[in-house]
Amino acid sequence: MTTSRAAARYPRSLADGSSSGRRVTTNSDSTTGRVKTLVLGLGNVLMGDEGIGVHVVRALEQHTLPVGVECLDGGTGGFILLEPLQSADHIILVDAAADGNPIGTVTRTTPRFSRDYPPTLTAHDIGVKDLLDVFYIQGGEREVVLYAITIDPQQPIRMSLSAAGERAAAEAVERIFAELTQASC
Repeated sequence: MTTSRAAARYPRSLADGSSSGRRVTTNSDSTTGRVKTLVLGLGNVLMGDEGIGVHVVRALEQHTLPVGVECLDGGTGGFILLEPLQSADHIILVDAAADGNPIGTVTRTTPRFSRDYPPTLTAHDIGVKDLLDVFYIQGGEREVVLYAITIDPQQPIRMSLSAAGERAAAEAVERIFAELTQASC
């Protein structure tokens, strides 16, 4: 595992919902110095399935990713994530949602503004929606893909995923990995 420049620029405490000592792994394109694709996992791992985006990014890190792909554990992030978003050519967000779909549903969408973002469950909801708005207002013209994973909002507090969350995370990892691999061809 390699820690990128982003990890040094964006140090965070473990109290923000990211329990990993690993903040960022990278497989960036050293010829341009610019990350081509950012996979940003969001959520609070202290709240079980609500942290599914972070779990997905951690699982993706275990694969050999195409050159130019960077994975970032965004935790409950907020505006601190604006610079990594602006530095990427292509962005994939992964987050939990309370969107009315059956639990474990993995939905791929391309939100343009905060109103396009499905409902999430914790305080980072406002931060992510605001983050997307600011990103686009400041000229962010890159495509943002969102993998929203429907979770059960009535779950116990724990640091692991439920069985449904595990299955959904595995599906999301498979789909995102396939998308990244196809894009690199």
